[in-house]
Amino acid sequence: MSRTVITIAEIIQDIDNHIHKCGGVYSRWYIGIASDPRDRLFNDHKVEKNNDAWIIRDCGSEEAVRRVEKYFLDRGCDGGTGGGDSATTYAYAYKKNAHTRS
Repeated sequence: MSRTVITIAEIIQDIDNHIHKCGGVYSRWYIGIASDPRDRLFNDHKVEKNNDAWIIRDCGSEEAVRRVEKYFLDRGCDGGTGGGDSATTYAYAYKKNAHTRS
């Protein structure tokens, strides 16, 4: 069984496409990284699984996920650097709403 390798550029494009499709103003989105992105999204940030706009992508490595995060922070997404640890490979983003927590 082979694993499809996705590049950082492809992950960025995928997240960017999702942001633009769901309301493309970067400042209205939060970008984060986590080893358990579903827990961060649905428990910590209070994202509603079936009602809110969100996306998760496995970046494959800590280095890659931090590059993806930086790309979106540099474009105005909410969030910050320094989260996660060496096991962190997932980037996630969600459109902020009155009920979500940054």
